Amino acid sequence: MVRLTAFAPSVIKRLGQRFVVVSLLLWLTPVVTVYSATGMDMPGMDMEAAASYEKLSKEQLLEILSRSSEAAPANLYSKDLTGLDLSGVNFRGANLTASLMNRANLSKADLSRSNLTVSFAEGANLSHANLQGAMMFSMQLKGANLTGANLSGARFIGDLRGANLQGANLTKMDGAVDTKNQSMGLMRASIVSANLQGADLSGADFSKADFSFSTLTGVNLTGAKLFNADLSGADFSSANLSHANLREAKIIDTDFTGADLTDADFTGAEFRGVKGLDKARTEKAKGLPH
Repeated sequence: MVRLTAFAPSVIKRLGQRFVVVSLLLWLTPVVTVYSATGMDMPGMDMEAAASYEKLSKEQLLEILSRSSEAAPANLYSKDLTGLDLSGVNFRGANLTASLMNRANLSKADLSRSNLTVSFAEGANLSHANLQGAMMFSMQLKGANLTGANLSGARFIGDLRGANLQGANLTKMDGAVDTKNQSMGLMRASIVSANLQGADLSGADFSKADFSFSTLTGVNLTGAKLFNADLSGADFSSANLSHANLREAKIIDTDFTGADLTDADFTGAEFRGVKGLDKARTEKAKGLPH
């Protein structure tokens, strides 16, 4: 038996107010399934109430997309697209909320301005995909391939552990912690043990994000905001961090060999076992250890 009085507030807080919940009842099945898949308990909800997502074939998906338009984007809410070859498919502006795309081939797909809230794309191939301006709130992308993908201006809170983002465009991306929805714990971008070699993060906001043990060699972080971010064990060798905000960041066993730290702000940051500062450009940098 579903107890809506207990369920509704926690769902709304968990998902945030970045999209309109048209009908709470429409959320019950897929959201509960997502919680079940992640091993999380849903307050006031019997897990036995969870049901399956609707599995679509590629042909069925393309039929739905063919009927969509800019004025009436495709509604693919809670659809199961697991493992499908969707390379080059145009999803522009589609509602993919609570969808399953694990291990799908989405290389060169157009997902710009799409809503990917609480969706799963673990192990998916998103190489050279267009995710510009997409809503990626609470999205799971563990182990995904995003080499050369365009995520500029996207909103991301979720899991990118072990993902490959080599050469990706993350300019002006909003990956900052969500301060309004903390009732179920800290919701932030987890980019642990990921490969961002050569990626462009200039002007992006990843405040309180977790980049621990990630490879960021040669990345462009000019003017980026990494306030209170966890950079432990990360490799920033030859990276451009000029004018970046790293105030109160956690910088333990981090490598800055050959990095450009010109005018970067490290005020209040925690430094331990840092490597390569003597081989980095540090003109006008604030808050560096003496």
